[in-house]
Amino acid sequence: MKVVVIGGTGLIGSKLVTRLGEHGHEAVAAAPNTGVNTLTGEGLAEALAGAQAVVDVSNSPSFEEAAVREFFETSTGNLLAAEAEAGVGHHVALSVVGTERPPGNAYFRAKIAQEQLIEKSSIPYSLVHATQFFEFVRRIADEATEGGTVRMAPVLFQPIAGDDVARALGRVAVGTPLNGRTDIAGPDQFRMDEFFRDVLAGWGDPRQVITDPHAKYFGAELLERSLVPVDDATLGEIRYRDWAGQQK
Repeated sequence: MKVVVIGGTGLIGSKLVTRLGEHGHEAVAAAPNTGVNTLTGEGLAEALAGAQAVVDVSNSPSFEEAAVREFFETSTGNLLAAEAEAGVGHHVALSVVGTERPPGNAYFRAKIAQEQLIEKSSIPYSLVHATQFFEFVRRIADEATEGGTVRMAPVLFQPIAGDDVARALGRVAVGTPLNGRTDIAGPDQFRMDEFFRDVLAGWGDPRQVITDPHAKYFGAELLERSLVPVDDATLGEIRYRDWAGQQK
């Protein structure tokens, strides 16, 4: 089947395009650098012609509240309209575990707005909520850095490998639309402050991790289970220690 991957040249998108191709599907990587722009509509009709499914893993270049919301609303609105015109039968969107639960941040609010557009459209859909990617661990640490310290809340943290995210998205994309949500997460839960203390030590990073219940995660304080699935989730196969060992 033909599957168009919006954001198909990025971290998750490129992995998904490769995986779909390996399983015999026609996977199209759609992104501005391949001539497809969901913000302007450029190239959308041509890319979606004959597609059975679309997987949207695109992301906003800015996390500023107005900019991130405008990105997801504009991009998703244009994409859904083009899908309806092309007769696409399944829209899959990658989102984040915890978006619908307090406390929220600007990015989570923008993702909620995106999901609401998808739910209200006429196109059968599946929402895949993932926990944080292993590949973003360093960015999370940097975002929480103040001087020579990294402030982390003692809450649950269950990151997942990008390869496991791509694997789950591929299964959903070629399956029957859920018209609902499924959660995916890594195989292991950690306490966030302890996880980053161990990780920075493994990097030989001199920054000190400080346990701070009020530490903010991209602008919002966290509750115990803000970043992990509340109900059953599909768990990835790759453990962080194994993934980290392969990065060296």
